[in-house]
Amino acid sequence: MYEEDEFNEEIIEDEEEIESEEVNGEEIEEEGEDLPFAKAEVVRLMKQNLDRDKMIRERVKVEMNKFLGEVLVKVCEQLNEYPYTTIEYEMLKESIYPYQNIERINEEKKRILMHLHAIKADCDALSMDVQKTLKLKDVHEEESDPAFLD
Repeated sequence: MYEEDEFNEEIIEDEEEIESEEVNGEEIEEEGEDLPFAKAEVVRLMKQNLDRDKMIRERVKVEMNKFLGEVLVKVCEQLNEYPYTTIEYEMLKESIYPYQNIERINEEKKRILMHLHAIKADCDALSMDVQKTLKLKDVHEEESDPAFLD
């Protein structure tokens, strides 16, 4: 019985959240008229790619729309760097490369970092070898030598 009461309380809380979102949703829709894309189209695409049991909060819909708009702005800024008046497909491919190949770029980053760590380990090993094998005999005499103080 205790579990049923908790479950019922959760359902009531969820219903209250949905009602408050509807009120907030109306405010967001009025403010959201400056969204870069049609909200229905963005939501449709999100639902196509999400699991069927997922529900999308209104704020997520709006923020996804804004995010997609920001990506478009960044790509267009990069396209504007070209001196040509006509934008060619190759230019677009180059501009969207980071967005389409993020996994590949991250793998390359990991590979480079691993290589740098290996180089650092080699340098540390060489440094220890130099310190052990190439010690100067009279270090104290060199420090007190006036010719080296200049």
